[in-house]
Amino acid sequence: MHSTPKIGLWVAIGIATFVVCTLGALIINAPSLAVGQIWNDPYYQHVTKFSFYQSFLSALLSVGFALPVAHALSRRQFIGKSLLLKLFATTLVLPVLVGVFGLLAIYGNSGLVAQLFNYLDSKLPFSIYGLNGILIAHVFFNLPYATRLLLQSLEAIPQEQHKLCAHLGMGHWDKFRWVEWPRLRQQLPHVTGLVFMLCFTSFATVMALGGGPKSTTIELAIYQAIKFDFDLQAGALLAIWQMLLCGTMALAIQRLAKPMSVASGSQATTSYLVRDSIASKCWDWGWITGSILLVIPPLLMVMVSGINLQALDVFSDSRFWQALSASIKVATMASAIAVVTGVSILITSRRWRLNAQTRKADHIELIGTIILVTPGLVISTGLFLLLLSFTDVFSLAFVVVVVVNALMGLPYVIKTLAQPMLHVEQQYQYLCASLGIKGWNRFKVVEWKALKKPIAHAFAISFMFAIGDLSAIALFGSQEFRTLPLYLFQLLGSYQMESAAVVSVTLLLLSIGCFTLIETLLNANSKGHHADLK
Repeated sequence: MHSTPKIGLWVAIGIATFVVCTLGALIINAPSLAVGQIWNDPYYQHVTKFSFYQSFLSALLSVGFALPVAHALSRRQFIGKSLLLKLFATTLVLPVLVGVFGLLAIYGNSGLVAQLFNYLDSKLPFSIYGLNGILIAHVFFNLPYATRLLLQSLEAIPQEQHKLCAHLGMGHWDKFRWVEWPRLRQQLPHVTGLVFMLCFTSFATVMALGGGPKSTTIELAIYQAIKFDFDLQAGALLAIWQMLLCGTMALAIQRLAKPMSVASGSQATTSYLVRDSIASKCWDWGWITGSILLVIPPLLMVMVSGINLQALDVFSDSRFWQALSASIKVATMASAIAVVTGVSILITSRRWRLNAQTRKADHIELIGTIILVTPGLVISTGLFLLLLSFTDVFSLAFVVVVVVNALMGLPYVIKTLAQPMLHVEQQYQYLCASLGIKGWNRFKVVEWKALKKPIAHAFAISFMFAIGDLSAIALFGSQEFRTLPLYLFQLLGSYQMESAAVVSVTLLLLSIGCFTLIETLLNANSKGHHADLK
């Protein structure tokens, strides 16, 4: 039995200590009888109810519409389908304010839809601000994500079952009822729970489109209490309340999400359509067209609106270049820390798994994903209160924003690298032991060549999240230190839409360009890594 590397254990202890200290600062600053105060205070009741209400409606609409879209995509083949699915995969890591700007350009008070109504001598029947805007934005971001997850379930149906349905002459309804629905039903609790949590902890969307006290969530209330009112007790109390609710929901989702049974047989690579009809074709193409019209126009509007006369003024403004520089520095450092931390934890956890210590491995990986239970704004609030008693908080803004963004990227790094790192260890552990290769030499000769592609992907995802994040910088940002998302939010808040359009397209191109560049650079010559190892 091999000895277990301790590096991951020390890193996990460091993360746990950091989180406990920040939560301790929240508890110390929160007033006594906190839960009783939340139950009895009308404002706290309202923000809690609205948080659940908008999350419930958002999840219901996102997953409800994702079901027929995923079903239609599983049955129909068309030119550009793979490109559409790639686009669906990027909406979750798209900088939130870029998506929000695109939606404002379509559905805003002076957007395309409003202009169409004006042309018809009518008024826009709804406002993008408030609950309507929050729901539209959440469906825009989460429907493609839910569609991808549900489509994976349908694509996992063995080819033999499709052939059997065609052979038996099944109609669409019978095939859906007996073959496809059981698969979807297994995945639905997990997908719905994930989307609900994403909407519940949504900060930038609600901040940009909330539209007033009626549409305030717990996270936005935390921000307002600390940033505007400087009511540290209220901020601490709400942060603890948010953490308790998120923790309870995360445990409930974990209990609901049962692993899917693996069916024997080969996965379907060819579509075996059962008895087809014009009605079913219209139904499928209607949903596919609807999903395309939801996702693509806002992104196109970001690109089109960004090319305007205000571009020269924006690019000649030193504030833009300071924000751009800060964004790249924060995203690069946060991503690097997230990857190094994730790899350290997984080096220990995979060894425990191979030593049949599965529970210990699960626990150490759970510490790495703790940010999913304690949202970034809650951690930021705790840090704000913790540092306030020792130093000038804003003097450490850069370090704090980097650390919080690294923690936010860590769960995705662990999820991306867990299986590849375990497989490499299983494949090369005895060879490395017999040749005496260990430590840095082992990482350089074996691990890096074998894990270059997943590490590049993990770094790129972390980079995308960090460059588009608004939660940490919103609390710690100032006139001297702001990132592109904060600069964009300030432009949107002051209705400088043309300048905001230029910053939006810059942020969009920067995030996608860096994502592509990182993966291309780190994947160079990675195809032959197995041959090199041999």
